[in-house]
Amino acid sequence: MRTAGRTGVVSALALALSVGAAPAVADTETANDVPITPPDPRDKSIAFYVGKNLTDDGSVLLGGFGHEPSSHWMEIVPSQEHEEGTTIEVGATDEADIPGELTEIPQAERTNKYITSFYSEFAGFPAPLTNGGLNEHQVAGRDVWMDSREELVDMTPTPQEGPQYSDLSRIAMERASTAQEAAEIVGGLIDEHGYTTYGGNSHLFADENEGWVLVEFPGGEGLWAAERLGPDDVRVSYPGYIQEFPEDFADDPDFMGSENIVDFAVEQEWWDPDGDEPFNLQEAYGASFPTDTVEHDPEDPAPYRYPPGLEDELREMAPLSLEDMLRLVRDPRWADDRAGYGQVAHLRDDLEHEELATLWLAVTSAVTAPYIPFHIGADEVPMEYRQHRYLTSESPSSYLNPEFAPQEATRYATQTYKRLMYYTCARPELFLGEVTDVWEGFEAQIAEDLEDVEAEALAAFEDGDEEAARALLTDFSTEWAMDGLDLGDYLVDDLDTRLRDEEGGIPEPDVEVPEGTTSSASSQSMTLPEGAVSSRDRVNCDLGGGWEDGSALDRQGQTGDPDAVPDFRAASADGQALPWIPMTLTGLVGVAIGLIVRPFLKSNQAAKQ
Repeated sequence: MRTAGRTGVVSALALALSVGAAPAVADTETANDVPITPPDPRDKSIAFYVGKNLTDDGSVLLGGFGHEPSSHWMEIVPSQEHEEGTTIEVGATDEADIPGELTEIPQAERTNKYITSFYSEFAGFPAPLTNGGLNEHQVAGRDVWMDSREELVDMTPTPQEGPQYSDLSRIAMERASTAQEAAEIVGGLIDEHGYTTYGGNSHLFADENEGWVLVEFPGGEGLWAAERLGPDDVRVSYPGYIQEFPEDFADDPDFMGSENIVDFAVEQEWWDPDGDEPFNLQEAYGASFPTDTVEHDPEDPAPYRYPPGLEDELREMAPLSLEDMLRLVRDPRWADDRAGYGQVAHLRDDLEHEELATLWLAVTSAVTAPYIPFHIGADEVPMEYRQHRYLTSESPSSYLNPEFAPQEATRYATQTYKRLMYYTCARPELFLGEVTDVWEGFEAQIAEDLEDVEAEALAAFEDGDEEAARALLTDFSTEWAMDGLDLGDYLVDDLDTRLRDEEGGIPEPDVEVPEGTTSSASSQSMTLPEGAVSSRDRVNCDLGGGWEDGSALDRQGQTGDPDAVPDFRAASADGQALPWIPMTLTGLVGVAIGLIVRPFLKSNQAAKQ
């Protein structure tokens, strides 16, 4: 059965290819007679790179997320030793939109520790899937869709072999010690083993000094190229792209690529080396950006989706802070129901210990979920943030493996924050500002503790007590992650109550019930209708340019207020959350209520006895 996923055709109307493409508009076929569903051309995964000279603390910032209609969870993968001759399975199956065949390639003798977001579904691509993360050498990676010209997709041989986008992302995290090395590893794997494609892809790697953007094309020719991003550069991959590319790239330290990346374009007459135009990868192998504005237009199915315009926003924001990047990834212009997670890597060249490298991670769309900082020195994430069956591939058609029963029995953070999104986006004009203020205040509370925790962990590392240091970092993230989940539950209950009591009740679904069907509208298919492919059709909280008071650019300079966080640990006698009251005031009210009701509780208890 075909599932929503990356697709294999790009046409003039379907310019974009991505993880988690929305429902199809129509079907077509490639030259290989493979039925392909044209993708949603509007918006997909996104990544932001900001060089160290453009940030307020001299760090490199890399943020973004993937777009997948799938379950998502966090994992800290430990470094591992592998026996000589160990292999790993890569590629795709014949269920992929462009059919593939799984093959084996050698595993490295040692793989790095890394933090990542895993997810469960992409047609024909075996799970768990990843778009990157952060590894022990402070190399961060983002994987972003990229459009390619239709002719390249048509000439892709099937079944195709070689690593696909997730394999390459994972292996880069497992093996790279710098961003440049990550690009070299990915390119080398394509050169040696081939490439399994859904129609094109890109990666954005960064370390504490620089970034590298790498694009890889379909066609079965092993076409790939990479470009260095320096300390004064910004880049928005939305989609991933490289434009002007030197013909003599082999002699240029700022570029790399497959040996045929220029010659093949000449052979296909997609670029004339004797003409007046420089070689441009996007023009030769890709497709034009779908819109030329970042302004909100209700009639535009691709609002904000113009990378050069968004890059102008980043330059205008310079110097950017970590908080700016967190807000940028959270921006309701793109952080909607299909944003699988939120990641911001804070890449610092002044780290006093390598295990203090930090990835700020929201388990699902950060528009209504908190970022939790996870240090590479931490050992694990709470079970509530690990894999559960909500939105997980094949769950509706299969029973639970008993080995996972205790894990499945825990609360699932992704589901809690999704519930908060659905309530918030039902009335964003009422709720979005409040929810955002709470999460930014919550993250400000975390930041207040972060410096002291890192100082304690550093002291333990310097004393040679690595176990204690790692336990401290693990406990720090775990406690905040669990507090975030409790706060999320509190907010869900609060919005539920307010919708029911103050806003006229929970809105009923307004969908058509087929003639002759006796079941109600609430029991009809909950899938986004066919043809509803725009980002404006999905659940989103965008108020016409971000929040009510504007975008991340407009809100730059605002800081989270710790006092905006309600006392989510307090509860009324009937177990319901108290109204939105700052923590200090709630604590005083709680004490007063306790003093008042205690005599009555005691007399009531005595009467029962």
